[in-house]
Amino acid sequence: MSRTLVAGVDSSTQSCKIVVCDAATGEVVRTARAPHPDGTEVDPSAWWTAWEQACAGDILDGVAALAVGGQQHGMVTLDSADQIIRPALLWNDTRSASSAADLVEEFGGAGAWAEQIGVVPVAAITVSKVRWLARNEPENLDRLHTCVLPHDWLTGRILQARGGFEAWTTDRGDASGTGYWSAHTNSYREDVMALAAGRSFGVPTVLEPNAIAGQTDSGMLVAPGTGDNMGAALGLGLQPGDVVCSLGTSGTVFVRAADPIADESGAIASFADAAGGYLPLMCTLNAARVLNAGAAMLGVDFDGLDRLALAAEPGAGGLTLLPYLDGERTPNLPAATGSLHGMTRANATPENLARAIVEGMLLNVAAGVDALRAHGVHIGRVLIIGGAAASRAVRQIAPLLMGAPVEIPAPGEYVGLGAARQAAWALAGPGADLPDWPVEITCRTEAGDADRSAEIAARYREVLRRTHGIG
Repeated sequence: MSRTLVAGVDSSTQSCKIVVCDAATGEVVRTARAPHPDGTEVDPSAWWTAWEQACAGDILDGVAALAVGGQQHGMVTLDSADQIIRPALLWNDTRSASSAADLVEEFGGAGAWAEQIGVVPVAAITVSKVRWLARNEPENLDRLHTCVLPHDWLTGRILQARGGFEAWTTDRGDASGTGYWSAHTNSYREDVMALAAGRSFGVPTVLEPNAIAGQTDSGMLVAPGTGDNMGAALGLGLQPGDVVCSLGTSGTVFVRAADPIADESGAIASFADAAGGYLPLMCTLNAARVLNAGAAMLGVDFDGLDRLALAAEPGAGGLTLLPYLDGERTPNLPAATGSLHGMTRANATPENLARAIVEGMLLNVAAGVDALRAHGVHIGRVLIIGGAAASRAVRQIAPLLMGAPVEIPAPGEYVGLGAARQAAWALAGPGADLPDWPVEITCRTEAGDADRSAEIAARYREVLRRTHGIG
């Protein structure tokens, strides 16, 4: 019996991953991947090279539809001939921090951004990078005709190469991370574009969630695609009360919602999702790489870090790590560094240090769960995905610090799966329901002791207040 195949692409900071799935069941049939170069500034042509490497062989044979999920916020600048003007500035490039601060003030403050746009600019947000371009590279701004996002660019490039390109397109989810598309009005804000660049500029057309961006000369449909977090939400099949904590290069906490959230603090960005709703989200720069650095500092592998951390008592004997090893996006501390607090002769052990490393990384993202609660979002369970989900210490410590049951989905390429699910939805046609693909849960741990959790979190917040004046 023949089956219909769809493909999802995860064009992330690290690599291009392709998953080919059964359109009806979501079963993964085959996968491929190729690396991206490291850095915070990357020539988009490197993404195309990785795409071609991942596509080598028969990975797309028989695929009826495809969608791309990509890293959010990156600024890809194109001239009037659709040629790349300069390397793309990625989400994790912090050189635009002062530009973000200026935009917040010039627009009327964080409250105005939260109420009108849904996003308060920080260095990561695309509009901040556009202002940086205007301020630092005016000759490139003069050449700017169209500004697209990484997933937009790869989607369009696939269609250009395969005969189906008509215009640059995007979706609500990724567009909502630019800072010049409003999740509250579902429209671009030319006044914000002009505030950033001194003029408006070309932007991709925002397509409906299961629309078709184009069709290749072989007949393969290409769906709108979306941002990586929106793709993961689709891949995980989020239900009300489900909060995702993604611990990869960055840390994200997000939930599907029927209505947007206005968070003047800027901690929660009111993104749109890829299914017609909203995706309130908090993002940190520091997540799994904190564990990498901790293991290296202790001279152990990841299993060794787990053993040490789980041998210590909750609270790490009073040690507190602020895990801002690469600066930080939330809280907005782009120039910060990591710091260890509360060390005494009594608690200066490898076990307590390992525990403080894991707890510090988790407390940084748990602040997002607390912020969602403060906005009235029901937290039924926390789903942890990403590379750090494989850590035994993370699995056992997270329920204590999240204040909710924690479930670990089976390891999977959820951004790619979400993109494939969107492709299946587009293939089904207008009016079709989003396909129902099952998600396997490998383990569940109930919430830990609430009093101990509150004690550890309070100490973390106090250190943050003393050190950075936040809280």
